[in-house]
Amino acid sequence: MDQTVIPFEWARMLLGEAPPSFLFEILFRTVVIYIYTFSLIRWIGGRSISQLSLVEFLLVIALGSAVGDSLFYPDVPLLHAMLVITIIVLINKGLDFLILRSDSAQKAIDGKPDWIVQDGRLNTDQSSDRGMGKAEVLAMLRLEGIRNLGEVENAFLEASGSLSVFRASLPIAGMPIVPPHEICPLPRVDPASLNGNSGSLCCMDCALLRSGSELSCRNCDGEDWTPATIADAKSS
Repeated sequence: MDQTVIPFEWARMLLGEAPPSFLFEILFRTVVIYIYTFSLIRWIGGRSISQLSLVEFLLVIALGSAVGDSLFYPDVPLLHAMLVITIIVLINKGLDFLILRSDSAQKAIDGKPDWIVQDGRLNTDQSSDRGMGKAEVLAMLRLEGIRNLGEVENAFLEASGSLSVFRASLPIAGMPIVPPHEICPLPRVDPASLNGNSGSLCCMDCALLRSGSELSCRNCDGEDWTPATIADAKSS
């Protein structure tokens, strides 16, 4: 089955054994695979690609595969690989053009930021839309130097997967996140034991401060409560 490879055999190097019309099939294959891969990565979410945009990330993957195969495998014709590379770059330039010219296209291609913390409260619906759990959000906040959710006025998970944090000018009572809850679990408190002191507890699910005599959180219906604290001076 194995055939001896003749070095610098130009017909094999440029066209291989396929007819020239196979170049059109390569065009079709590349476009289909590009769109399919783009859709899968878009579904996975921006947090998986960190600092690269979705288009840049896909460009790196596609070019790496196309370039690598043509370098190492003698049965991959150079013209076929060059056509794939050219198509990928043209698609990428077309997407860049759409992003620059249309806000709707930018949202569809790159996605949009998610508002995950507002006034010390976790927006669990927004984070779950990106496939992120509470523990992952809190870990990202700790990497930004946040010790207590009461320090955070707003936090946004950008389309790129990075986190933008805006600290409150005056921290409020909130849920402590240092040390991590996986290491030091938060204490649970029965609201009935507070005798009307409504402002000292926050929901363990979304960190909303308890108001009045409620037994379940008015934001997320959580029923577990923990003492709310104010961050000390060294965390500011």
